[in-house]
Amino acid sequence: MQLFVAIICIVAALVVGGVVGVFTGIKVRKNTAEKEIGSAEEEAKRIVSEAIKTGEAKKKEAVLEGKDEVHKFRTESEKEISERRKEVQRQERRVQQKEESLDRKLDHMEQREEKVNKKLKEADEKLEEIEALKKSQFEMLEKISGYTAEQAKSYLLSQLEDELVHEKSVKIMEYQEQLKEEADDKARNIISLAIQRLAADQVAEATISVVPLPNDEMKGRIIGREGRNIRAIETLTGVDLIIDDTPEAITLSCFEPVRREVARIALEKLISDGRIHPARIEETVEKARREVDATIKREGERAVLEAGVHNIHPEIVKLLGRLRYRTSYGQNVLNHSLEVSYLAGMMASELGLDPTIAKRAGLLHDIGKSIDHEVEGTHIQIGVDIARKYKESDAVIHAIQAHHGDVEAKTIVACLVQAADAISAARPGARRENVENYIKRLQKLEEVASSFDGVDRTFAIQAGREVRVMVKPEIVKDERMVPLAREICKKIEEELEYPGQIKVNIIRESRASDFAK
Repeated sequence: MQLFVAIICIVAALVVGGVVGVFTGIKVRKNTAEKEIGSAEEEAKRIVSEAIKTGEAKKKEAVLEGKDEVHKFRTESEKEISERRKEVQRQERRVQQKEESLDRKLDHMEQREEKVNKKLKEADEKLEEIEALKKSQFEMLEKISGYTAEQAKSYLLSQLEDELVHEKSVKIMEYQEQLKEEADDKARNIISLAIQRLAADQVAEATISVVPLPNDEMKGRIIGREGRNIRAIETLTGVDLIIDDTPEAITLSCFEPVRREVARIALEKLISDGRIHPARIEETVEKARREVDATIKREGERAVLEAGVHNIHPEIVKLLGRLRYRTSYGQNVLNHSLEVSYLAGMMASELGLDPTIAKRAGLLHDIGKSIDHEVEGTHIQIGVDIARKYKESDAVIHAIQAHHGDVEAKTIVACLVQAADAISAARPGARRENVENYIKRLQKLEEVASSFDGVDRTFAIQAGREVRVMVKPEIVKDERMVPLAREICKKIEEELEYPGQIKVNIIRESRASDFAK
């Protein structure tokens, strides 16, 4: 118990001692703080007083600097205002001078305008005098000459036109002679060399074929019972069989040469075999058709090799072979195409050009004739379509399109093909026409030449290669002959179709006669 009381006493003593120590520390710190606060206030008063003094000094300095700046700005502003005032005064003086100058010029212009108006008035008066004088002179001239102004003008124009026609004719004749001498020599050399180097046979063909018979009894067997054999042949081949009184011969007629050739081969096989009936006829016609197809292919390949043209589409080769059985005015078209190819290639070589394209274009120029009996259109358009279909070059297509002059020839190759085609067709014996067409063509040629004023008589000579025109000398003067020849040539080219070229000769003859008594 005493121990417990002792502990309590000790604890109480410690608590009391701690409280006393705390209060003592607080008092000591308070005294220290009060001292520091007093010194800080004094320091603050000192700093504030110094700051006030410094601020007053800087304020005075700023006021002085501001006064200096204001004074300087004012001085500069006054100087600038003075300079601008001077510049404005100068500008005013210049404007005033310009106004004075403009006033002087305006006065001068008014004076000149008055002078010009006066001169214009005088000019109008003189112009009226001149017009009156001109009118009186015209009246006097009309009275003296007996012509009115319009009549005199027409007379002068007619005289001038006659002089111009004469001079034009003289110039045309001079240029024509000069160009003819140069062009003819060159063309003759090239064409003659090409023709001399080419020797081609020409065989005239017709639209009929004659099949010989061993005897006249064979005609009855070909006709068959009630005509069944001949009907079968005509139906299968599309060819007309003409059986008449001609001894030991049958005529095959067809405008399509391939069908006619198939019928000829089939009929010859039937005659040699002796077994003639519809089934046998059908079999033989089929064999003949295959044989003709093989011949067509072989002929096309031969033509390509002979022309020296390569890389031609196989279908075009077959079409070339079909030309073997096609004729134009009796001329074999395949042989004609080969001849044109040779001539075009030779002329291209003579001109220093590549003959390959010229040969190719010459060989294919009439390719449209191979199927022109089966397809609508001219052989030129058909040929152009074929060439485009099988990717031929533009030069070849243009040559095909222009070889008859349907379009203007724009390349040398096209011109060479035109010339070669005309040479091949115009050679003596190359083509033939029946008498009726021949006479009609010559009559038409004479009619065209006779349709011009001043023509007296016309004569077509040299198988239509030349026309001689006799003119009336009192109507057609010498200077009119050259233009008249050109006009006749142009009309012939527009209205007639002919192979080669036609020469127009104009003859003017003046005669005077009298009798001695």
